[in-house]
Amino acid sequence: MHTEGAGAALRARLAERGTVQAMATHSPLSAVLAEEAGFEALWASGFELSALYGLPDASLITMSDHLDMLRAITGRVGIPVIADLDTGWGNAVNAAHVVAQYERAGAAAVVIEDKVFPKVSSLTPDGRQELLRVEEFQGKLQAALAARNDADLLVIARTEALIAGLGQAEAMRRAHAYEAAGADMLLVYSKSRSPAEIEAFVAGWDGGVPLAIVPTSYPELTLERICAWGKVGLVIWGNHAIRAAVDGMQTAFARILNEGGIAGVETAIAPVGEIFRLQGVESMKEIEDKFLK
Repeated sequence: MHTEGAGAALRARLAERGTVQAMATHSPLSAVLAEEAGFEALWASGFELSALYGLPDASLITMSDHLDMLRAITGRVGIPVIADLDTGWGNAVNAAHVVAQYERAGAAAVVIEDKVFPKVSSLTPDGRQELLRVEEFQGKLQAALAARNDADLLVIARTEALIAGLGQAEAMRRAHAYEAAGADMLLVYSKSRSPAEIEAFVAGWDGGVPLAIVPTSYPELTLERICAWGKVGLVIWGNHAIRAAVDGMQTAFARILNEGGIAGVETAIAPVGEIFRLQGVESMKEIEDKFLK
């Protein structure tokens, strides 16, 4: 999606549908597949990109790595892309620089979390989960908001208070503070195996901006149930693209070794013609026929 209008397109989808589903992506190929499947938006996931590089999600992937991938993704799809900026790669100065770069690259929204840089993935067992002071994160959000040229670019504040074990009251206090700083939406995250923690937060939310959730740890939570709450504008399916890819490759690789060849696996994987289609080979051939003289 081109930079101009990306934020407006996402806002229009939110206004029209009430709740938008975003599928995680780590590459242009996964982005195209998610769009073809019917998802309304994409989540340019730091976790998935880190996994693609075979690295922990611990601020090891550089901003340039992530930004280059976002450019590649937005250049191949026509649905809004929400950029996972982790902590914004530093303080308020860094966040302002980063947001301007991502806006130019075609992001429809950016998500910044209130953890200390460098961060550790929220789902890491016994991971270090250190949060910024509320006032410092408010300043980071305000710097991000001031850096955007298009007022339609959504700046989404993500609080990790529940991840850090600080409880509902602290999560709510931070959410209200971030709304007061100007956030367009609030993402609240939990690694509880039950949706009860998130459900309690949503029930208690009395702010004026919609919520975003990532139901990774509690898969029994359905879209129907989420929509019934009436407060969640964005549902992010946060790491399923990379997990599906890993499972598919592990299965195919093991079968080839176990069977001593590729004959058996051929009918279980995508045909080469499907890869050609996704690559746009037909369009390439049309250009060749027209212009190669």
